[in-house]
Amino acid sequence: MIARGLRTFRAQHTWTVDGLLARTGDWLVRNQRTVQRAQWGVVLVYFTLLIVPVLLPMPARAAHIWSDVTLFSQFVFWGIWWPFVLLSMILVGRLWCGLLCPEGAVAENVARYSRGFAVPRWVKWKGWPFAAFALTTIYGQMTSVYQYPGPALVVLGFSTVAAILTAIFWGRDKRVWCRYLCPVTGVFAVLAKLAPVHFRVDHDAWTAWSKPRGTKPPPVNCAPLVPIATMRGNAACHMCGRCSGFRGAVTLARRSPNHEIVHVAGDETSPTETLLILFGLLGIAVAAFHWANSDLYIAVKQTLAEWLVGHDVMWPLETAAPWWLLTDYPDRNDVMTLLDGAVLVGYIAAVALVLGGALGACVAVATRLVGRFNWRRFHHLVQSLVPLAGCAVFLGLSMTTVSLLKSDGIALDFVEPLRAILLGGACLWSLWLGWRIAGLYSQAPLRRIAAMLPLALAAGIAATSVATLFWPL
Repeated sequence: MIARGLRTFRAQHTWTVDGLLARTGDWLVRNQRTVQRAQWGVVLVYFTLLIVPVLLPMPARAAHIWSDVTLFSQFVFWGIWWPFVLLSMILVGRLWCGLLCPEGAVAENVARYSRGFAVPRWVKWKGWPFAAFALTTIYGQMTSVYQYPGPALVVLGFSTVAAILTAIFWGRDKRVWCRYLCPVTGVFAVLAKLAPVHFRVDHDAWTAWSKPRGTKPPPVNCAPLVPIATMRGNAACHMCGRCSGFRGAVTLARRSPNHEIVHVAGDETSPTETLLILFGLLGIAVAAFHWANSDLYIAVKQTLAEWLVGHDVMWPLETAAPWWLLTDYPDRNDVMTLLDGAVLVGYIAAVALVLGGALGACVAVATRLVGRFNWRRFHHLVQSLVPLAGCAVFLGLSMTTVSLLKSDGIALDFVEPLRAILLGGACLWSLWLGWRIAGLYSQAPLRRIAAMLPLALAAGIAATSVATLFWPL
């Protein structure tokens, strides 16, 4: 009866926003074969653009995106794919993961023939999202992954091979790699909390549902291992649509983009997610964007070089590592010595610690100002910085998009004001989330206003660190 009522409601509201969203979810259920074909199309493009450039000579100085496969591949991966996939998380949740991700599609298909072993405890370690993101980001900078096809093959290819191996051993028909080990699963989970659409679960309808006599409802394979019955948010859901309409309780629906951060994140946040926001997205990622144009990086390197020369220790200045460890392209005048690599890693780590520590201290003060200090409140208030974290990474990655287009003579005069608008909007959004979250823990206006002062300082620190990428002090 509940399912019949749901179908009647949808029929009566076909052309409303809610009705169109519900129909879209139902379309995904009925057209999984079409989705699979689209996934294999993306897989084909992915492997082509990943492997072919490695087999070709490096592009000539006068080459263009539209005339050279290597530059075209570079533009697709780092100019379009990576920044705009992150943006899609904020707009439509993890739809990329569920419908288009080539790595997830390959892993799930391999998992059909999995050995089916139980997922070991070390795979489920909650620190992987932060550790994998940090290591991948730093390694990418060490090898200049955005500039050369070899490092791109190593980073993305290693991830794909690891996903396949994971699928062979654990989780039949599941995406164990995507759930626990993917280097960006934590980032995607955090940003998807802001999405204005989600698969809403009516828990009352789920509980009241009973199997029609004489029928067997179709099973739902939730590949990312999400407990659908208790799902409250977007963080883990891959938006694949397979559960739409299940038990008459699951519907693709709109929601406030503030809802999950304010009303759900307080119960589901973890220390790892806090580390990822403060020291990952607003620390390591921002430092990775900064180092190439940093006067501090140059000054530290020169100081260390002079000390080494003065002590007749020359090997760190003269020794280079293989290209898959440190950038090594002498024909392009682009070589990192051991000293360069050490200072790079130290710079990123130090800047991340300073930025993350400063932001954490501001949030800790705000937590105390709304009442007695409580770790759950602290983790919850950190979530208010998610819009700024997402904006920081998107703007940083889109620098590659802009530079590649400009090098081909494509002027983008609107970019500078657009950056300012996005960064200012992200600041205001974070402050609004902080105000809403503080209101959950204190009804006293003065306490809430007092708590907003350190939160405003945190937003200012984060925004300034990003702004100096484009408008140096």
